[in-house]
Amino acid sequence: MFTKRLEICCDLKCVRYCVEDFSSIKSFNVMQMPLGSSCTQVFNSKTAELLSHHQVEIKQEFPREGWVEQDPKEILQSVYECIEKTCEKLGQLNIDISNIKAIGVSNQRETTVVWDKFTGEPLYNAVAAPVCPGPSVPVAVISSGSSVPAAGTSSVWLDLRTQSTVENLSKRIPGNNNFVKSKTGLPLSTYFSAVKLRWLLDNVRKVQKAVEENRALFGTIDSWLIWSLTGGVNGGVHCTDVTNASRTMLFNIHSLEWDKELCEFFGIPMEILPSVRSSSEIYGLMKISHSLKAGALEGVPISGCLGDQSAALVGQMCFQDGQAKNTYGTGCFLLCNTGHKCVFSEHGLLTTVAYKLGRDKPAYYALEGSVAIAGAVIRWLRDNLGIIKTSEEIEKLAKEVGTSYGCYFVPAFSGLYAPYWEPSARGIICGLTQFTNKCHIAFAALEAVCFQTREILDAMNRDCGIPLSHLQVDGGMTSNKILMQLQADILYIPVESEIRYSTWKKAVMKSMGWVTTQSSESGDPSIFCSLPLGFFVVSSMVMLIGARYISGIP
Repeated sequence: MFTKRLEICCDLKCVRYCVEDFSSIKSFNVMQMPLGSSCTQVFNSKTAELLSHHQVEIKQEFPREGWVEQDPKEILQSVYECIEKTCEKLGQLNIDISNIKAIGVSNQRETTVVWDKFTGEPLYNAVAAPVCPGPSVPVAVISSGSSVPAAGTSSVWLDLRTQSTVENLSKRIPGNNNFVKSKTGLPLSTYFSAVKLRWLLDNVRKVQKAVEENRALFGTIDSWLIWSLTGGVNGGVHCTDVTNASRTMLFNIHSLEWDKELCEFFGIPMEILPSVRSSSEIYGLMKISHSLKAGALEGVPISGCLGDQSAALVGQMCFQDGQAKNTYGTGCFLLCNTGHKCVFSEHGLLTTVAYKLGRDKPAYYALEGSVAIAGAVIRWLRDNLGIIKTSEEIEKLAKEVGTSYGCYFVPAFSGLYAPYWEPSARGIICGLTQFTNKCHIAFAALEAVCFQTREILDAMNRDCGIPLSHLQVDGGMTSNKILMQLQADILYIPVESEIRYSTWKKAVMKSMGWVTTQSSESGDPSIFCSLPLGFFVVSSMVMLIGARYISGIP
């Protein structure tokens, strides 16, 4: 049995998008909760000052080989505990929790839950999806399964129990093999929610019986949380947003509605599906729970919801066609904004809904590609080969040599994801000589992450026809300066890391005012940039000196 942390953190750039109804408020506190790895952090919306945080653990269960599950009740209890403890800490600091004005939900998109709408009890454990790196999403954000595991924690890439379900479904696809992809942007795969739900209907009698008796509700983790937090059996709101719905394989990404033909194909009754909302509107109000003392956050509106990778795209301000972000965690997750147009990839990428920031706002779409192994390769070097004792040592080793010296590493430990989608591929280390040592292998491992990212971005460029001018990055691995510089060198474009220039960001926000949608859509290039080659050091010094000057730091 492994555990994942539930973190609550915040990216101030996103706050604006889920609090339109509170635009007159001059200053309020911001809470974000990435849920699947549980910690709570509360920030001041103007100064970005961290006011309080709390962290708990969420367990993952592995009942059989290839099966990955989580207890939905434990996930919910983790949210309650994080809220409770963080509010207690705010009280100790004499900070009024009533200043928290909105709650948003960010979650692991494909994890599947079915529960009884009359008792509120889950009918089976949540069937898990890949662990995705943590986005930063607006205002009191409850985020499930989206934070990056620390190097020593476990990660789960895929629950594989539905492989036979996929094989059976593939034999009866109507028309042609593009039936599913043309409507959803997704291939028929074990990855997505529809086949997990089909498996539950075929194999779990409690689920079958509840559906027959019209007692069952289905949702991804966001639906389970919103329903529970807004009252549950006492009037809880059963809804999801377009970004999560687009990962179920039941949602038509053109009409932005549940698709009757897809539901019939998968044998899913439409009455158990949640209503689909935009990513930014008020879904309901927090209700008193016996799990929360003194009704903490009671009456606060839940007003934003985004799937984790869409949240990262919004958090990185990628609002222009062709802007892309990469999240470096256990694996890599790359999204490229394609605007209002659904671009269907001919190079192994997925098409997904990026965001829809308001009921009357248009939907934006994205191409998505994923790298199976990124940060996980560092853990492998530590735990399996033993060439490092801590994950941080990888940067030191790579820096000692500055080259792989002809050594190449393909970390296909669990096959290759985009753009190849070759599950049978296996890892190799080649180009070894008598001169090769652990430093060269460490450098080659970092190069491997960068080259895999390059392949996906090249595929995105071929599909979109828009050359990438810069890459926004986030995730735990971005603290590795060697990795980020390698990535910039291999891509020949700026790689912009939030971590590197947090001081600069605060100074600019202080001097230029609140960052809005309008400013981000003006096309002005970001100043938080890691430039390739020799410009990197010079630009870093110039920006940091400028940051200190604007902030008034002596």
